[in-house]
Amino acid sequence: MRCCGLRSRGGSRTTEPLLEPMVEILHYAFLDESGGVALFVPNERFLVIAVLVTRKSRSLELVIKRACKRFGASLASGEMKAAHSAGKTVRWILAATARQDVEIVAVVVDKRRIVKLQRDPEGLYREAAARAIRLCVERWPRLDVTMDRRYTHEHLRHRLEWHIREEIADIKGQAVVIRQMDSVRVKGLQAVDFVAWALWQKYQRGNDSYYQIVKDRVVVEEIIEAK
Repeated sequence: MRCCGLRSRGGSRTTEPLLEPMVEILHYAFLDESGGVALFVPNERFLVIAVLVTRKSRSLELVIKRACKRFGASLASGEMKAAHSAGKTVRWILAATARQDVEIVAVVVDKRRIVKLQRDPEGLYREAAARAIRLCVERWPRLDVTMDRRYTHEHLRHRLEWHIREEIADIKGQAVVIRQMDSVRVKGLQAVDFVAWALWQKYQRGNDSYYQIVKDRVVVEEIIEAK
């Protein structure tokens, strides 16, 4: 990555019919994080960015609606959140998500390996989110991305989108829409919250029982570190 030094581990002639160029299918991506960006915080070694990609965003909406009806909302706002849900609720949502036509891309930052401090800790989030979206766009060039709205200030939202677009600018044929929205309004963001939490449990807590539920849907799981 360019900005802050993160790296990852014959004779006869026949006439053939002309083939129509393939049109890339539009995919929908929902991105959320688990863990913080601050360095040297006890018991918070990892920052996880998870992206849930699907051709049918409606399927994720139905998973969350059914979970809410079955278990009740995690928060008074009506939102489902893994950190505020019982284990059986988390397992049910992860299993229901894994049954859908979805794929998961994950970027995991080991903050203990970062030796060069940044003036702006949010730069770590921007780098990791941009990397995760690049990994998605390389596979699905037509992508409608919805990110959990992390920032209330508009200039910070613009800065995040600019950073992402700089990261994917060299990918030919891409057509990417980026939205930053409140997860209360977007069920797909609530679904990916559970995925990000499951990944964070695997790395931070050493508990991969939740991750095992969705592991077959993971197509990229990349750990990045500083030089």
